[in-house]
Amino acid sequence: MRGRIFWLVAFSIAMGFLEASVVIYLRDLYYPDGFAFPLTFMSERNTVVELLREAATIIMLAGIGVLAGRTPNQRFAFFLASFAVWDIFYYVFLKLFLHWPGSLLAWDILFLIPVPWIGPVIDPIVVSVTMLLLAACLVYRDGPTRAGRLSIREWALLITGSVVVVGSWTWEYLRYGFSFSGTTPPINTFVPQTYLWPVFWIGEGILLLGIYLYWKRAKPDFPPL
Repeated sequence: MRGRIFWLVAFSIAMGFLEASVVIYLRDLYYPDGFAFPLTFMSERNTVVELLREAATIIMLAGIGVLAGRTPNQRFAFFLASFAVWDIFYYVFLKLFLHWPGSLLAWDILFLIPVPWIGPVIDPIVVSVTMLLLAACLVYRDGPTRAGRLSIREWALLITGSVVVVGSWTWEYLRYGFSFSGTTPPINTFVPQTYLWPVFWIGEGILLLGIYLYWKRAKPDFPPL
C-alpha cells in the first residue's frame, strides 16, 4: 500500500508539472503581458486540442486510480487523491514559475467541458482538500465486505454537492450566454463580474455532510487496510 501511494503521489505531482508547463507555454503565446480576462481568441484547431487535452487528463487520472487500487473503494479513492494532488501542485508550479496567482482570490479558468468553469483559485484547492479527505476515509474504511462502500444516500449527497459546486463555477458564464440566444456566446468577450460564494459553500457543506455520514456509518468490525 505504501509503495502504491508513493508512486500515485509521484505520478500526480509529475502530471501537475506537465499541466503547468503547457499553461506556461500557452500564456507565453497568448498572454505575454500576463493572464487576464477576457480570454484571447484561439484558433478552432487549438481550441479542439485544448478540450481534448483536458479530457485526456481526466482519463489518465482515472486510469492511475484503477491501476493502483485493488478494490472499488481503493480505485475511487486513488482517483480522487490523484486528482487532488495533481490540481494542488498545478497551482504550486504556476506560482513557482509564473509567480501567479497573486492572490488565492484571482479568477481562473478551471475547466472547459462542456462550458467554461470560472472561479477563484482558492475554490479548486478547497475541493481538492475535500477530495483527499474522502479518499482517506474510503481507504481507511475499506474491507472485505460491502460495509465500507458508499451508500445510496451518501452517493446522492456527494453528487448533489458536486453539482452545486460546479454550478457556482458555470452560472456566471451561462448567464452571460443567455444574452446570445440562438448563437454561441464568444468567450473572448466574457469578463467575470460576480461569484456565487454562498452557492459554493452550500455545495461544499453538502459534500462534507456526505463524507461525515459515510465515516459515521461505515465502521467495519475488522482492522482497516
